[in-house]
Amino acid sequence: MTYHLDGVVIPTGFDVPVEPLRRAAHFTGEPGCIAESRHVAAQFLDQLRTECRATIDAKAEGAVLLVVSELVTNADRHSDGPYILELEGTDTALTVAVYDSNGALPRVFPRDPQRIGRHGLEIVRALAREVGVERVPVGKRVRAVIDLTGG
Repeated sequence: MTYHLDGVVIPTGFDVPVEPLRRAAHFTGEPGCIAESRHVAAQFLDQLRTECRATIDAKAEGAVLLVVSELVTNADRHSDGPYILELEGTDTALTVAVYDSNGALPRVFPRDPQRIGRHGLEIVRALAREVGVERVPVGKRVRAVIDLTGG
């Protein structure tokens, strides 16, 4: 919306579309990639705080870092090639997407506290408001949307 005051145009800021911030990182599967992916995500959260004035509390930050860690760990463990971490965020939400070369879609197992391992996607689903998996020409993409506002 724009207001006019005595012939002067005063933009309110509401009429300008806000583009989300985006960042991608490529990983080869070398030792340390999972920790590096968390570092990339932490830097991206700081960028959201600075450039989008996002208010991100410790709980939301922890959720993002855990989702990144789980999705990258799954890509590292189950693919035979490099993988890509994509982050896209605004002041209210962050989307984590991980692409890998394995076309097999991940399975979600029934809840079983006695099962050892295979809880990654279960954790991601508990932390994200939306989770999606799809095949892409080079393998698959697992995507999770996380609220940053505590809602």
